[in-house]
Amino acid sequence: MSEHPNAVLYRKMMQRFEEGHAGAFEEAVADDVVWWHIGSSDPVRGKAALLQSMQGMVGVEFHVDVHDVLATDEHVVGLVTATVRAGDDEFSYRTAEIAHVVDGKVVERWAFSDDTQAIIDFFARLG
Repeated sequence: MSEHPNAVLYRKMMQRFEEGHAGAFEEAVADDVVWWHIGSSDPVRGKAALLQSMQGMVGVEFHVDVHDVLATDEHVVGLVTATVRAGDDEFSYRTAEIAHVVDGKVVERWAFSDDTQAIIDFFARLG
């Protein structure tokens, strides 16, 4: 049995992100995407704003270990362990990434982690 197209979309997006492809999200998200960062009460709205919000990640390496992906015609859930490295600073966390998908594009994304405050603190140090 082949994997659901939304699972394929998610796996490809995460693989390209880990490989450092600038277009990893550009190809997978809708122009009017609503993207909720872990710990944020305000989403990033729109593909252009999402890509702009990631511009500050220069010199930051991500390793994404996709544990499992579950998908339906409208949603995809990725269970992930992420490791982020910036210089000598490294941090790992587990997350559940949830995306609403329409016509093969992510239109909204949420993520929940095992330690939201630690993630907020780590990325604040990079800012």
